[in-house]
Amino acid sequence: MSAGKILVVDDDQNICELLRLYIEKEDFEVAVANDGRRALELFESFSPDLILLDIMLPELDGWQVCREIRKKSQCPIIMLTAKGEVFDKVLGLELGADDYVVKPFETKEVVARIKAVLRRMGKNAVDSVKEVKYDKLSINLTNYELKVNGVQIDTPPKEMELIYHLASNPNRVFTRDQLLDEVWGFDYYGDSRTVDVHVKRLREKLEGVSDKWSLKTVWGVGYKFEVKE
Repeated sequence: MSAGKILVVDDDQNICELLRLYIEKEDFEVAVANDGRRALELFESFSPDLILLDIMLPELDGWQVCREIRKKSQCPIIMLTAKGEVFDKVLGLELGADDYVVKPFETKEVVARIKAVLRRMGKNAVDSVKEVKYDKLSINLTNYELKVNGVQIDTPPKEMELIYHLASNPNRVFTRDQLLDEVWGFDYYGDSRTVDVHVKRLREKLEGVSDKWSLKTVWGVGYKFEVKE
């Protein structure tokens, strides 16, 4: 039985074949695309469980491919790139990437990241419904639905995962680095702007909804979902 389907997108055919070899050894099915347009075609026809996506691609670059996929799917995406600048990491996460691997990489590390992301997404296990409820607020991570006063609010996946994580641990203070590690799931090299951006967007959606809970900044430390006793 297949462990899942992985779409590898890179214009370097040698890298693609090396990744295919190692990933297939772990009982995954693998499809390969060498440019952005082909990646979007295979995304539709192959229906992968996860995508390894290079940034520097012909036709459409990795950012454009990521944007197009995120318009219609929450399929996990691990970005592959030779660039290590913080700006790229921030942009990748803002667009909805789930992890980030800088070239040159160890192939075994990439396989380990694939398994870790699939575990986080619940692809390898049947999870119970993940939902927390407070006054006038429902956060359902199984269906990725945020409801305020019974009305569903359009919320990107990482915002959903962040508010779910905070609300599942009421009154616990998290540092930005803890949130990056526990929500985004990998070492973020100390840049935490993306957490601030996501919290700001969540506040715009949740400000003033209830006086029984709030999304609080703990100055000099981080954030918490405060619930009044």
